[in-house]
This record gives sequence, C-alpha cells and structure tokens, in this order.
Amino acid sequence: MAVMDFEKLFHQFTKIKVAVVGDVMLDTYWWGRVERISPEAPVPVVAVNTKEQRIGGAGNVALNLQSLGAAVSVISVLGKDDDGAQLTQLLNGNNINTKYLVQSEHRITTNKIRIISRNQHMMRLDAELTSDISKAEEDQLLYAVENYIAAETPDVIVLEDYNKGVLTENVIAQIISLCKQHHILTTVDPKRKNFFAYKAVDIFKPNLKEVQEGLNILSSSVSLDALKAIHLQLQQKLQHKISFITLSEKGVFYNAENAAAIIPTHIRNIADVSGAGDTVIAVASLVYAATKDVVLMADIANIAGGLVCEEVGTVAIDKVKLLQECKKILA
Repeated sequence: MAVMDFEKLFHQFTKIKVAVVGDVMLDTYWWGRVERISPEAPVPVVAVNTKEQRIGGAGNVALNLQSLGAAVSVISVLGKDDDGAQLTQLLNGNNINTKYLVQSEHRITTNKIRIISRNQHMMRLDAELTSDISKAEEDQLLYAVENYIAAETPDVIVLEDYNKGVLTENVIAQIISLCKQHHILTTVDPKRKNFFAYKAVDIFKPNLKEVQEGLNILSSSVSLDALKAIHLQLQQKLQHKISFITLSEKGVFYNAENAAAIIPTHIRNIADVSGAGDTVIAVASLVYAATKDVVLMADIANIAGGLVCEEVGTVAIDKVKLLQECKKILA
C-alpha cells in the first residue's frame, strides 16, 4: 500500500467548493455571578458581566469546513431581524459566503441563549420557529441553491438538519435531484423528523441513537454484525451509497458496498462532546470529495471528532492539529 501524503491531501481541501444547506443558528452566551435570590420569585439573580455570540447549528459545520481551507457557502432561511444580521456578520467575518442566504419576514432567526454562572448552566432560552418553511420560502431557498450551483459548480453539498423547518421533505428531494443532475456529492447529518427523506444520497451520517430511534431498534448492541444489519435496513429505505454512523465513545462505523468496519475511538481527555458531530460530517465530506476513499474518510473523521471533544464548548477543528494527528496515527 502506498504511503499517504497527508500534506498533499490537506492542501487539496483548499480546492474543494462546498455548500452547507440547513438550519443555521446563533449561539449566545451570557456569563455572570449569582449573589442573591430575587425578591420577586425564588430564582437566582444573575449579574451578567460578559456576553458572546457564536455561529451555531449548520453554521458550525460551515465553520469546520472553512477551518480546513475549503471554499464554503451557507444556504438557509433566516429571519429579517437583528439576530439574522448578527449571524450573517459572524459568518462573513469567518470567510463563509452568505450571498445565498434567504431572509424571511415571517420567520425569526434561531437564537439559543445560555445563561452561565461559575461554569454552571443556569438556564437556556430558545428563540425559534420550528414549523416548516412556507411554499414561497421553499421556492426562494431552492432558487438560491440553483444559483449557487450554476455560479460555483461545487464538489459537495452538506445537508445539515436540526429539525428547525428549513429542510422540508420537498426541499430535501429537490436538492438531492439537483445534485444528481450536476454530479455533486451529497452528504447528510439527519435528524428524527425527516430521517427517511434523504433518499439516494452519497453519505448518510446519523449517530447511533438517531438510527435506533429511526428504525425502532430496542437492542443497544454495537457489534459489527448488528451495525451491518442496520446498514441493510437503512439501505432498503434510502438506497444511499455509504452509511457512516458515529458511536460516541466507541468510535465510528462505516459501510459501503462490500467494505464495513468499526473504527474505535482514540483515547483522549474528553472535555465536551458538543459539536463533535458537526466536525465529523465536515471532515468526512471533504476527505471523501478529495479521495473517494471511504476508509480514509472514516479514519480521519474519527480522529477529528475526538480532537474537538478535548476542547470545552463547540469549537471548529484545528487543521494543523488534525494534520499532525493523522501523520502520527495513520501513517
């Protein structure tokens, strides 16, 4: 087997054009101190001293792709509001193309506000609409996707579903159809609601819990045979190409045509698992677009998912760190 040139592979990422279509959101953090209980109700009073806003949801996948050097666009429906303007500004500031974002008078931009004191979550406030976008908004979104494809000729489109209503069954079917016509790879991070709408995609990447819920599987077995059986069940419903299932601390499982394996996780000091799935789909999409090598895709994405779990909070993958780890573990 030829020795893999990881420097060359990672440089190839810079030539890949990718769009993330799905539910982008704002993550807001308010940090403060609790020194008393409110006289109005038996609740703590948080004296807020720091506020921060970050890119969340499907935007975090875009952030991971961008940090690996790809040319990234994000396509979604935002509210015509201050949160939407703030989110667009943050995306632009991170060199993510926002030209194809759709603004709607009838929706609000999802904003998850976390109130934290002494590293304790006191409360989370979710400002959002989770109903499906309207027919008119669907049409605007699909028009944006068509324009993007015509202007950019992308290599891959990532469908990133958080069940916030942007990816409706119709939108999903139309985007997959467009990608097939234009020979664009499709990769998916699904959620429960439209789990079986992603028919004929290239890579279907749920986590184990989502698959077990979607297929109503009660057994918690993570043996290779059990996972191969899950792949066959998924394939009957989806006719997709590759199953790529994250198994949290047990690593990842892939199944493509005749190749299937569980790749165990590498021992790490886990600080926070939030955002790991976003990193895995981003890395898998780029590696597969660059190489069409399923084993390499699974190996590198598995390492990347572990690396971001060492950081507190949702962080994008560090390209240099990932390159070093790949050379160390996979060479």
